[in-house]
Amino acid sequence: MQRAPDYISPAPLFNAHLQTIYPSLFRNVKVNWSRERITTTDNDFLDIDWLKQDSKRLVIISHGLEGNSRRAYVNGMANAFYKNGFDVLAWNYRGCSEEINRQLRFYHSGATDDLDHVVKFAISRDYDEINLVGFSLGGNLTLKYLGEQGDSISSHCKKAAVFSVPMHLHSSCIQLSRSSNWIYSQRFLRSLKKKIIAKAKLYPELDVSNLKNVTSLLEFDDQYTAPLHGFKDAIDYYTKSSSLHFLSNIKVPVLIVNALNDPFLSKECYPIHDLKHHPHVIFETTKEGGHCGFASFNENGVYWSEQRALNFIAS
Repeated sequence: MQRAPDYISPAPLFNAHLQTIYPSLFRNVKVNWSRERITTTDNDFLDIDWLKQDSKRLVIISHGLEGNSRRAYVNGMANAFYKNGFDVLAWNYRGCSEEINRQLRFYHSGATDDLDHVVKFAISRDYDEINLVGFSLGGNLTLKYLGEQGDSISSHCKKAAVFSVPMHLHSSCIQLSRSSNWIYSQRFLRSLKKKIIAKAKLYPELDVSNLKNVTSLLEFDDQYTAPLHGFKDAIDYYTKSSSLHFLSNIKVPVLIVNALNDPFLSKECYPIHDLKHHPHVIFETTKEGGHCGFASFNENGVYWSEQRALNFIAS
C-alpha cells in the first residue's frame, strides 16, 4: 500500500458522510456531451457520451451503482482529461440512461462483457491509446475486466485509475447495509426496485409480487440480480464478481485509491498485503475522501481525484 498524503478535505466537510454527500448533491459540472447509441451482440443497446477533439488518446469512464454518465464525479473527471488533450467516452450501463434496456438482463458489478464491448468499439475508432477510469461499481468492473484479460489485453489499453472500489462485494454489501449507511442503501434500493417494476412491464414473466418485501440490497441481489444474470444466489454473484479475485492477473499499470473513511467499503477492500509487491498495481489510501468524494475547493474546480488520475494516466 502507498499512502497518498496530499489529500486534505475542506474544513466544512469534516466527516465521511459530508465528504460523500456534498459532491453528489451540490457539485455542478457542465459538460457538452454528444450522445451515441451502440448495439450489443444480444440486440440490446448502450448509450455512450462523447467529448471529442480529434485526440488519439481516449479515456473511458465507468460510473457507479445506479449512476450514469451525467453524474458530477463523471463530469468532473471528463472535464479534467478533456482540458488536457484527451477525448472522453463515458458510458451508461444497461438501464442507466433514462430508458429501460431491451433484454431481460440489465447490469451488475461483474458484467465485464459490456465494458469489453465498449473498449472494442473505441478501438475501432482508431485511438492509439485507451485508458480506463472507474468509480465504485465501475471501478470493480474495470479491475475485473483487466484481470480477466490478463496477457490478452489489447495493446491499445495503456493504464487505468479507479476510485472508491468495493473489491470484495459481499462484505461491502454488509457494510453498506449497516444502520449508519441507511440513507445510501435505501436510495439505491428504491431506484433498483423502480427498474425491476419497469422491466416487468416488458417481461411479464418477471415476478415482482414479493418485491415490496425486499428490504435490503442483499435480498434484492438474491431475488433479482443473481437469477437474472446466471448466478445461483447473491453469495455466488458476489464471489464470482468481486475484482479482488482478479487483481493478480492484471498486466497493465493500474492505480487504485480507496479512502480509509469510505463508509461503503469493508476492511476486505484494502488488500494491503496482496498488492504490496504487485508489479503493475499501485494501491493508495487517503485518510479522508468518503465515497467518490475527494472534494477540493479551488479556482480551477478540479477535484483531488481528478488531478490524481490525470497525473497517473498522462505521465
